[in-house]
Amino acid sequence: MDYAVQLYSVRDALEEDLEHTITRLAEIGFTRAEPYSFVARATELNAALRSAGITPVSGHAPFLSTPLEPIFKAAEQLGMHTVIDPYVPPERWTTLSDIEHTANLMNAAQNTASQHGLRVGYHNHDFEISTIIDGRTALEHFVEFLHPAVVLEIDAFWVTVGGKNPAEYITTLGDRVRLMHLKDGPLSHDTKTQRPAGQGDMNITAAIHAAPHLELGIVEFDDYTGDIFDGLAQSLRFLEAHDT
Repeated sequence: MDYAVQLYSVRDALEEDLEHTITRLAEIGFTRAEPYSFVARATELNAALRSAGITPVSGHAPFLSTPLEPIFKAAEQLGMHTVIDPYVPPERWTTLSDIEHTANLMNAAQNTASQHGLRVGYHNHDFEISTIIDGRTALEHFVEFLHPAVVLEIDAFWVTVGGKNPAEYITTLGDRVRLMHLKDGPLSHDTKTQRPAGQGDMNITAAIHAAPHLELGIVEFDDYTGDIFDGLAQSLRFLEAHDT
């Protein structure tokens, strides 16, 4: 298993000193990263990551609601293989027609992405899981409408907050699950209580093992009250020690 770091975790440090922040992540042991909001600073980010020996394999960008071409050109420049849309508002997951519309936008984006040698995917929160339509979660319906090339980046923590056992739920999603966000803590909407992997209520290793086509585990915190670099290091050490 390869592990990456979601750069949103260190957003404050990046704003203060991008190069030093990337260097610290490399010193922790990260060789892969998932940037966010990367279009405007693609050149600077690319230089810092390459200098530190970190490969940006995937990235977050709101391509379902903003122009596609600048995003995909920047992703291509950075050498990514996957671009993930990180958020579609909760109100767009309440009806099958809205879900199908979002899937159609995703499929159209995949057609454009393929021209840049990329693929696209979606990152879940809890509400795509907790919203039930005709006995199935909104995310499950979404998958049924997707082009085969579109992937899922499952956040196992938010699946659990949404009310599902992550290992069981990930199994139902099959080979769509190619990337996974990994964090721990009390199963709460309070992001400030999030903890490094292995220090909360998540069974992270079970979630990972439930996705046989998983390509990348991504260490992430939505928020963290301690030293974020220490938290990321603790997560990476836990994951590496339990990698079987």
